[in-house]
Amino acid sequence: MNYGRLPIEPAGGGDNAGRSSEAEIAEFHSSDASGLYKSKPLGFPYNSQREELRIDVDGRYPQLTASGTIRHGIGRQLHWVASLTGAGTNRWTGGIWHKDGTGTLLPQVNVEVTVHKTPFGIAQTATVIFSGGGVADRVHTYLYASRYFHPVEFEFDRLEGSAPVAEIDTGAHPNRPVTVEAETLSIEKIFRRAGFNVSKSGGDGAIPAAATGADALWSDMEMHDAMQAYWSRFSNKAPWAMWVLSAARHESGSDLCGIMFDDLGPNRRQGTALFNDSFIKDAPAGDPNPAAWTARNRFWTACHEMGHAFNLAHSWQKSLGMPWLPMADEPSALSFMNYYFLHPGGAPAFFADFEYRFSDQELLFMRHAPDRAAPTGNADWFDHHGFGQAAVEPQSPLHLELRANRARPAFEFLEPVVLELKLTNHGDRPVPVDAGMLDGGDDMTVVIKKDGRPARQWVPYARYCRKATQRMLEPGQSMHQSLFAAAGRNGWDLAEPGRYDVQVALHLHQEDVVSNRLSLRIATPRSFEEESLAQDFFSDAVGRILAFDGSRHLESGNDTLQEVVQRFADCAAAWHARLALAHPLARTYKQLTLDAGPQRMTSAADAGGRITLSPARADAARESFAAALTEYPDQAAETLGHVDYKHYVDRFAQWLSDHGDTAAAAACQARLHDTLANRDVGDPVLEEIAGRRDAYRAGGVA
Repeated sequence: MNYGRLPIEPAGGGDNAGRSSEAEIAEFHSSDASGLYKSKPLGFPYNSQREELRIDVDGRYPQLTASGTIRHGIGRQLHWVASLTGAGTNRWTGGIWHKDGTGTLLPQVNVEVTVHKTPFGIAQTATVIFSGGGVADRVHTYLYASRYFHPVEFEFDRLEGSAPVAEIDTGAHPNRPVTVEAETLSIEKIFRRAGFNVSKSGGDGAIPAAATGADALWSDMEMHDAMQAYWSRFSNKAPWAMWVLSAARHESGSDLCGIMFDDLGPNRRQGTALFNDSFIKDAPAGDPNPAAWTARNRFWTACHEMGHAFNLAHSWQKSLGMPWLPMADEPSALSFMNYYFLHPGGAPAFFADFEYRFSDQELLFMRHAPDRAAPTGNADWFDHHGFGQAAVEPQSPLHLELRANRARPAFEFLEPVVLELKLTNHGDRPVPVDAGMLDGGDDMTVVIKKDGRPARQWVPYARYCRKATQRMLEPGQSMHQSLFAAAGRNGWDLAEPGRYDVQVALHLHQEDVVSNRLSLRIATPRSFEEESLAQDFFSDAVGRILAFDGSRHLESGNDTLQEVVQRFADCAAAWHARLALAHPLARTYKQLTLDAGPQRMTSAADAGGRITLSPARADAARESFAAALTEYPDQAAETLGHVDYKHYVDRFAQWLSDHGDTAAAAACQARLHDTLANRDVGDPVLEEIAGRRDAYRAGGVA
């Protein structure tokens, strides 16, 4: 046996990217038992079973846990987790409390873990005795592989003019806990301390604009296109990889500080957009070091958004959904996954004790959960009791209605299903609510069940990190929002002909508000041509284009939408297609372009990344908007729904006004008013539309 010191696994990627200092290497290898171990290779014909072992007993934030994965052939796999107690030098025992997969691969229920070290004190092997469960003991030996539990690859780029977020000085701001040493703390170090072998694919680069005149505001479709362009170019990245792109500000305003785009490519490749000029840059009045406050806030935002990429929920929402194990909510957690502005005592109290880490529950999940905590979209629990376990308050004044805003909840084949949410205060007192609670974020659970199929949970393509803005919902007052329920990360949840049930739950701090169960039907194809087109229409590209209101990057999806408009101009899907095709043409469009060449592991900036501007095509955009919104307004309102129809007409009218045609803008508002009045929309909405119409008629700005 080789008793020489095992080579230290480098923390970084190729070249000089991600290299660690000697002090950093010493920190991460100061403990010898914890880490990743793998089966001894047995050779043919005994190589069909592979095993991994993760020991988590010392080092930073030990969880006294062991976990493992057993893979047998292609289709059989088991993941297990055990809690440990010290039982002597380099020895721990405990019970297995979680199994996921093929249980026959490991019928035993107890473990005894012994780490064998070299004369130099370095871990070399680990032996595990599996026992109990009414079967014979099983003994297995593993070779030490890495101090870290998982590999992950990061890249940080920023748009020219945006502040870097990759590291901060923890001693710069005086409001900090005494337990935090003053150091230059990088995001890579945060995740290495969480147990990940972080490599960086390149330096932290600034991506320039290739032409002047680009505004600093980014839309969802522009940012999503940038993420798509990046991952289509760098298809050779590691299975767990993340690209973080810092920009200035989102067009929706300063309340949005980040977007996490889920599963932009195969494996777990994901992207995060950070908006550094959002509310996170605004230090409180009188702060002793505003610059340090802003830098810390931007750093927190980056780690928060990246935490979502590891399937971490917000600290106060851990009990929602179907995690791999029951997890308790932690509303007071001093964790990256909590909102510092929602912490009891606010930001000063949070940062006074915040140690730049994830909570123990979160670390347990990150280190020991299976690669996929649950099948994507799995909601089998809904089949048994629906939202029966929701914390519904019987006397709640809030009522949530899910509806389709049409005579019957029936949809054409190919028609993207857009539903509407209406939250009403039926009480006699004002109720404080989050102004963005209907926007499809983590405060909402949507379940879709097709007759004869298991239920599925709708999961949006992106998650948004917003500043919570409270509003008072007065007695009798309602909030409205559309729900693009057709497609998401699961693919197209509402596509095949048949009957479906859809239900929504809102998760407030003290209660859950559950909607009615809406039954809807999707019709069969009207022709063979429609059925044939469905193979291209129900694609990831088309779903994303419709969800983000357009794209200039997803060309195959745009081609399909053009075909819908040309061949099926009178079908409901054509109205959605026209809108998605019009939006990117209505503005000077920012796009990330990368130089052609070998796909090597490098950064977007190093690969010649730049932001190019595609000029607006105003005439084409106006024609497409008009065809979608004003030529057949009743059909448009029917398929888009009242909320989205008003939203799109308002934006089109504002666009016309910005281009100097206030008369056309007023005509749009007049048509909108008449259409919704004929569809029995309430007076407050009609009065608002009339006000905008009159403002345009007067030549002003609505």
